[in-house]
Amino acid sequence: MNDPEPLKTWRGQTAPSLDEIEALAEAALADLPAPFAEAARGITLQVAEIAPDEMLDALGIDDPLELTGLYDGIPLTEKSLMDVAVQPDMIWLFRAAILDEWCARGDVALDTLVTHVFVHELAHHLGWSDADIARIDHWWE
Repeated sequence: MNDPEPLKTWRGQTAPSLDEIEALAEAALADLPAPFAEAARGITLQVAEIAPDEMLDALGIDDPLELTGLYDGIPLTEKSLMDVAVQPDMIWLFRAAILDEWCARGDVALDTLVTHVFVHELAHHLGWSDADIARIDHWWE
């Protein structure tokens, strides 16, 4: 029979809250190497339960659990000093989709997954496309 002791650590536990997901993302931000930390300065982090319908519609996504994160802004490679910022660059993380992927994978720690989603969206801020990211990051294969 399995040892029941490890199961005791799960008693009374609940799914991580929006604030806890945000804390994991902020820890990832704090751990960025200096050049990336500088590039991330000024980015706003927004954690929501799921992506808003208008965001999903604009992306052509029907299932909100398919979108774990999104970069909303003008990539650094396209910015000009003459640009007037209409809104801050923002990285969105979506709690339900992240937890869904975490459960489906079953082989990665939650902090690792949140960090990965955050860094993926930060790469878009740096001007990388999904194809650029996929060439060096095989996470979702």
